[in-house]
Amino acid sequence: MRSVLIAGSAVAVLVAAGAITYAVAGEDSGGDSAVPSADSADAGFARDMAVHHQQAVEMSYIVRDRTKDTDVRRLAYDIAQTQANQRGMLLGWLDLWGLPKVSADPPMTWMGMGDMASGKDGALMPGMATNTELKKLGTLNGKQAEIFYLQLMTDHHKGGIHMAEGCVAKCTVAVEKNLAQGMVDAQQSELTTMAQMLKERGAEPRD
Repeated sequence: MRSVLIAGSAVAVLVAAGAITYAVAGEDSGGDSAVPSADSADAGFARDMAVHHQQAVEMSYIVRDRTKDTDVRRLAYDIAQTQANQRGMLLGWLDLWGLPKVSADPPMTWMGMGDMASGKDGALMPGMATNTELKKLGTLNGKQAEIFYLQLMTDHHKGGIHMAEGCVAKCTVAVEKNLAQGMVDAQQSELTTMAQMLKERGAEPRD
């Protein structure tokens, strides 16, 4: 189990390290005449994934305080740090492009899926936890908190991977496409890790 976790952590570190390269490379696009438009896939992905990542960071900090399990806390730390760094890059690119960080369009409109999530109870995009689920996570302790976090984050990663794959297919800024592919690779690895961790706790993903 430890080797699986180390591998997952290594992927997260590599993605975070690569993110620095992407951010620096993104500066070169500032003088490019082909800056993305506000309704482009590049801008839409940056806005939506920043929101999606913020919830993952929030969930990870919640579970950190609800369990003393080293493996879960390490995973939560890796996810929180990686996704906070990536969120900063996405918002930084929007600033660099002179584009708004919010849109009047529903989330995932850039994917042609603006009607996918109702936004009911705070679940703005597929995979996102509801406000009720976040509150529940904050009331659990120990093994119960670990299982619920792993289940919520599994759903979250599946939704995030779907969005990142959309950017790989539709985005035009190379460094953003590269970052999106890095998200797909890292989160797929973490899904494998979380499935094993759930199994060790006598549980499984919710779907």
